[in-house]
Amino acid sequence: MSISQSQSFRILSNCLFLFIILLLTASFAAAQSRKSSGEVWLTNADKSALFAKQPAALRFGSEKTNDLVIKIDENEKFQSIDGFGFTLTGGSTSHLIAMSKSARAALLKELFATNGNNIGMAYLRVSIGASDLNEKIFSYNDLPKGETDPEMKRFDLSLDKQDVIPVLTEILAINPKLKILGSPWSPPVWMKDNGDTRGGSLKPEFYDAYARYFVRYIQEMQKLGIRIDAVTVQNEPLHPGNNPSLLMLAKDQAIFVKNHLGPAFKTAKLKTKIIIYDHNADKPEYPISILDDPEAKKYIDGSAFHLYGGKIEALSEVHKAHPDKNLYFTEQWMGAPGKFAEDFKDHIKKLTIGSTRNWSRTVLEWNLSSNPENRPFTDRGGCDRCLGGVTIDGDKVTRNASYYVVAHASKFVRPGSVRIGSNMDEKLPNVAFKTPEGIKVLIVLNDTQSELRFQIQDGNSFSTATLLPGSVGTYVW
Repeated sequence: MSISQSQSFRILSNCLFLFIILLLTASFAAAQSRKSSGEVWLTNADKSALFAKQPAALRFGSEKTNDLVIKIDENEKFQSIDGFGFTLTGGSTSHLIAMSKSARAALLKELFATNGNNIGMAYLRVSIGASDLNEKIFSYNDLPKGETDPEMKRFDLSLDKQDVIPVLTEILAINPKLKILGSPWSPPVWMKDNGDTRGGSLKPEFYDAYARYFVRYIQEMQKLGIRIDAVTVQNEPLHPGNNPSLLMLAKDQAIFVKNHLGPAFKTAKLKTKIIIYDHNADKPEYPISILDDPEAKKYIDGSAFHLYGGKIEALSEVHKAHPDKNLYFTEQWMGAPGKFAEDFKDHIKKLTIGSTRNWSRTVLEWNLSSNPENRPFTDRGGCDRCLGGVTIDGDKVTRNASYYVVAHASKFVRPGSVRIGSNMDEKLPNVAFKTPEGIKVLIVLNDTQSELRFQIQDGNSFSTATLLPGSVGTYVW
C-alpha cells in the first residue's frame, strides 16, 4: 500500500514538531540545571585552599533553613565594573623581562587570559614616567638644568621601551580588551618650582606644557598599539614626600584641568578619560570641591581613591555629591614579608567588597610583581617593603595574598558586570554582581573566629554554604 504525498508531509511535520518539542525541553532542562547549580571557589586563611575550585557544586533548592541568609536582589542595580588588577610598575616589568620567554609567557597567560584556570585580570595601572618602584627616576622630557621644552619637541618614551612597553605589548596580545590607566608621580623637573623630582609644585607658567606632555604620552603610546583608557592627574597629590612626587592642591588641580588639560584633550580629540584626586579616602572634599566647579567638571570622568587614610565609605560621599561621575579604587599596598591571613582578609573586606559596595568601578592592588628583596625602589622615599602580587626569583613565581584577592573577583566579574543587591551582615561581608552573560557572582568573607554556615537566597531558591574563619568564597551560578 503506497503512502500519499499529503500523508508523507503530515508524518514529516509531526516528526519535526516532536523534534522541536524535545529540543526545547532539553534546552529548558539545561537552563534549569544551570540555574540550580554553580561553582564554588575557596581560599582559606590557613592556605589549605588557595583560590581552589571545590569538587562539590553549588546547589539550589527550595529548602530554607534557620542559617544566616544572604539574599540576592538582581532588580537592585548599582555601578558597572571596569575590572580588577594591579599597578604594573617599572620594577614589576623589569622582573618580568628578566624571566625566560617561556616562563614569562606562562605567567602572563595565567594573569591575563580569560579561559581555563587563568584569572583574567582586565585592568592595569601604569606610571607616566617613573614611580617610586623604578630603578631610577625619569620623565619623558628630562633636560639639562636651565633648559625647557614647552612644545614637547624632545618628548621620549625610550626608557619605557626597555621593559614597560614590551611587557604591555605581550599582555595586550593575550587580552586586547585590557584597560590601562596612566598616573604620573611627577612632571619633568624643569616644570617644578623646587627643581627636584621629590615634592614641589607645578609652575603655573608650565600648565600648558604639562597638558601637552599628557597628550603626547597618550598619542605616542597609541602609535605603539597601547591605548590609554584613562589618566589620573596626579598620583597622591597630597603626599610630596615620595620620590618622585608632586604637591598639587585641589584648587590647583581644578585650574589645571579646566583651563589646560581638559581643553588640550578636547583639541587633540582624545577619548582618554580624565580622573582626579587619586589619593586617600580621608579627603573626599578634595574631589568634591573640583567637581563643584562646572567648568572643571565637564572634562572629568570621575575620582580615584587609595585607602592609606580614611574610611572606604568616603567614596559614597563623593557619589552622593556627584552621582553622575564615576569612582575608581586605584591603589593599596601589602607590606613585606606579609601576613597572609590578615592581609588577605583585610583587602577582601575593605577593597573587593568595601570599595565596590561604595560605587567603585575598579579595584587595583599596588605592584604586580617584586623580587625577594622587594627591589627596585628609588632613594629618598621609595617603597622598600612593597610586596608584589607575585614574587619573581628568576623563573620561580610565588603567589602572594594580593594575587588571591584579585583572583577571587577578576576571574568571574568581567568588565560590564553590574553590582546587584545583597544584604550585608557584619559576620559575612559580601558583594554580588551580574555579568553581561547573566551569570551571578557572590563574594563572601567569614569575618568571625568561628566556622559559619549560611544560605544564599536567589528568588525562591536556596543554597547552603560553609566558610572557615577568615576564609573567602566566590559563588558563581
